[in-house]
Parts: sequence; structure tokens; C-alpha cells
Amino acid sequence: MSIRLISWNINSVRARFDIIDRLIEDSAPDILALQEIKVDTPLFPRAFFEERGYVHQAINGQKNHHGVATLSRLPFEHQDQIDWCQMGDARHVSVRVDGIDIHNFYVPAGGDEPDPEANAKFAHKLSFLDEMRSWSEAIDTPSVLVGDLNVAPLEHDVWSHKQLLKVVSHTPVECDAFGRFIDAHGWVDVMRRDIPEPEKLYSWWSYRARDWVRSDRGRRLDHVLASPGIADRLHSPQVLKHTRGWEKPSDHAAVQVDIGRG
Repeated sequence: MSIRLISWNINSVRARFDIIDRLIEDSAPDILALQEIKVDTPLFPRAFFEERGYVHQAINGQKNHHGVATLSRLPFEHQDQIDWCQMGDARHVSVRVDGIDIHNFYVPAGGDEPDPEANAKFAHKLSFLDEMRSWSEAIDTPSVLVGDLNVAPLEHDVWSHKQLLKVVSHTPVECDAFGRFIDAHGWVDVMRRDIPEPEKLYSWWSYRARDWVRSDRGRRLDHVLASPGIADRLHSPQVLKHTRGWEKPSDHAAVQVDIGRG
């Protein structure tokens, strides 16, 4: 028996009901972790998900920007959220299912200029990653971390390593900060464990591309990480690339992983 977990930056939950329905029908996730829901917590469409069996809901919403939600057919043993960098942004929610803490993250994108002195958004992103590193050092429970982390850390996580070295999401300073966060807990990058480099692997394709499939200028911004002690319970990770091509899509594809029951 496995728990199917799907993570998806949905880019406005209320604008994507049709493709959320399609994902549920096609892939039957037990747990659905959404990012960038763009709705305040009291206005989140709880009934829509309850009608589809997701009666256990952990919502950390925010109007217009940000917001995360974890919807589950399995009961929560615990739930929590953290106000990262004390900014009041809704960027994290965690639930405990089957003895595993599942953390759902939406890391700041960081703006366009990769200079923390000139760009407050980029400085915020680096501070956020640094807090994630400190938090990771203290984790003492089996954990899975999913979400839009807004960093493509490896050379083959982007369409052109050389051309994107000065582009936010793949700059050396971000990738180094991401690496320190990974090392702090010994997080296992489950997708790259099973789909190793040099294979290209992306989860995001810009809306700006006229033909995103043909150009295939993607980045791997969405991640599945696991505590080292339970990483072997996670299997069959994959980017559901076809979801990026559905009608009125998010610019992110959904990411799926199966977790063996304890």
C-alpha cells in the first residue's frame, strides 16, 4: 500500500477547477499539496475538495499572492504552519500523515535582479533559504518536503546552464544556499535519485513561450525531498508534464510521488 502525493503550483486555485478535477480523475492522489492558491483562508473552496473526498484540509491562504493548501483523503495526526522571515506571507503548511510530517512550501521567487543590495525580493529569498537551512538542522521527525522552491539547483535542471547563471532561480548564490539547506538535514532529492543527471528534468515552462513544448526551455523549480531515514519509502517520482499542456494551465506541471505505508 502506498500514499500518492501530488504537489502542484496551481497559480490560483479558483481559476483551475477544471484541470484540478482532471488531475484527480487521472491520477487519484491521496494527498494534494497546492501552492500559490491566491485566496484568503476563509474563502478557500473547501466544499469543492470535500465533495471529491478530500475532507482533511490544512489551508494557509493569502489574497492575490502566495498561499498553500494540503488536501487529503487520509486523516491528519497534526498540522502546523510557520511564518518564515516574519513577513506574514502564507508560504508553508505542514501535516502529519502515517507518522510522516509533510511540508508544503512556496519559496519566494526573488524578483528579476539577482542582487540582494538592489533587490529586496532577492534578499528576502536568500533569507528564506537561510531560515530553511537552520530549521532543517533541528528536524527530528521523519519528513517529506514538497512544493515550489523556486530554485533549479543542478546544471541539468535548466535548459541552458550557461545562459541562466545570471537569471534568478539558477544563480550560484541561490544554488549554494539551496545546497546548504539540503545538507543541513541530509535531505534526499528523490527525483534526482531516481532520474539522475545528465537527464534534463523540468517542472516549469514560461507562459511567454509561443510553443513551450517545442522550445522546451524549462526549469526544475518543484521538488520532492525526504528525510534520509525514510527516503527508501518514496518511489516512482515523476513530473506530470502533460498537465502543463491542459487548457488554461498553470505554468508549473504537477509533480507526483508514491510513499510506502509504514
